[in-house]
Amino acid sequence: MDLTLYVKFFLGLVAIINPVGLLPVFVSLTSHQTEAERNHTGKVANFAVVVILLVTIVAGQHILNMFSISLSAFRIAGGSLIAIIAMSMLQGKLGEVKRNQEEDREASGMESVAVVPLALPLMAGPGAISSVIVFAASHNTLMDLVAMFVTVVLFGLLSFGLFRMAPMIYKVLGKTGINVITRLMGLLMLSIGIEVIAAGFKGMFPTLLG
Repeated sequence: MDLTLYVKFFLGLVAIINPVGLLPVFVSLTSHQTEAERNHTGKVANFAVVVILLVTIVAGQHILNMFSISLSAFRIAGGSLIAIIAMSMLQGKLGEVKRNQEEDREASGMESVAVVPLALPLMAGPGAISSVIVFAASHNTLMDLVAMFVTVVLFGLLSFGLFRMAPMIYKVLGKTGINVITRLMGLLMLSIGIEVIAAGFKGMFPTLLG
């Protein structure tokens, strides 16, 4: 088992989900809550994200098979989606792919925001789910499965730690600092998206690309 492969998978999750960039949203959605309630919201949200990604790892290939979608075609589609989200992140935005104005209005009226919209679609959104399906379909041995499970759980713990310190981090970094991090994550995410698209084209047209 190649450990660097799972370090790359972990960093990919950090870039695509971008928990640091979501801190202003988290603080805003939980502004009416006490510290204990905010910590509980962060815990539930990250637990939901871990569960969603673990289910995606197990069921992703079966979903592709059910709709007779080739891995190469899904790589191109998923990589394009990741690239679109990355382009909005390069502008310091979450992007309409992750949320839209109607969802914002619904979220503002919700008493509990942990699962919707925080966990889904803001964190475990289309980009994260697509990247996990592509990775899981390419690495499907039992050891790979265990390593992916561990990686996702470690990401959940990191994200929960960041959310727990959200007010302090937001105060230290400020909006500008978080925007800088979001843009850096967007650049990394765009690179990942291009790699995934290239692998998809190589799988679909092996003779054309040599």
